Amino acid sequence: MTATREPTDDPRDALTSVLVLGCGFAGRAVALAARARGLEVLATVRSEARALALRAEGLEVLAAPTLPLDGSLAARVRPSTHVVVAFPPDGHTDAALAPQLAAAGAITYVSSVGVYGAWRGTVDDATPLPDAPTERGQRVLAAEDAWRRAGATTLRCPGIYGPDRGLHVRIARGLHRIPGDGTRALSRVHVDDLAALVLASARVRQETFVVGDLCPTTHGEIAAWLCAEHHLPMPPHAPLEEVHETLRADRRIDPTRALRVLGITLRYPSYREGMRANPR
Repeated sequence: MTATREPTDDPRDALTSVLVLGCGFAGRAVALAARARGLEVLATVRSEARALALRAEGLEVLAAPTLPLDGSLAARVRPSTHVVVAFPPDGHTDAALAPQLAAAGAITYVSSVGVYGAWRGTVDDATPLPDAPTERGQRVLAAEDAWRRAGATTLRCPGIYGPDRGLHVRIARGLHRIPGDGTRALSRVHVDDLAALVLASARVRQETFVVGDLCPTTHGEIAAWLCAEHHLPMPPHAPLEEVHETLRADRRIDPTRALRVLGITLRYPSYREGMRANPR
């Protein structure tokens, strides 16, 4: 939930619409949260099937295999529009599209803490970026830069989860293997909390925040808790080189600056609230 703020003369307080570019898992949560606040919402997706599912939820959706770069999106953007960028970088679309949408009242780029590469330990807003980012990290950082030059604020996120997606779902389906000896740490953020952070970020410009919940923990600890909570067998371990690169990291995200500046109190401050067998 967002802390109450006094009215100001900031034009971003007059935002009336949200354009979600890439209405996937996180984008959908942003779109639904924006609509619940009475904002006009337009979303883009790559497939007509995805568009049909979102339209069934009452959202206005544009479907195209790639985002249009012909200026048609720019025509839908006004000074009262908050643009939310939630599609993965492809190496060219961000650089081409960002300047076209710079007239928006606010822009938020949903990024990844993966840009910190092999950094081990606590990550906060002062943590330096690696001197030699991975190929994927280079693409993400280039996209961040393109949108920042258009005025965007960047939210660097850890793993995003929700009722139907996340570690608890993978363990229940027998799809998860604990990386290495299970002592590496990971952070996460509930998709509803991320949506609240995204909408709150319209109040600032060209900032960069790391976001996440308040309870980083190790792979072994969270797996043990989930298996006890859901009455499941512990998943097997796997060598680090055999798991996805995103599961090899050893990072604890410290989101306190983002929460303070954006005025957000997390609804799901830890995985315990978000992954309970019987949510309250």
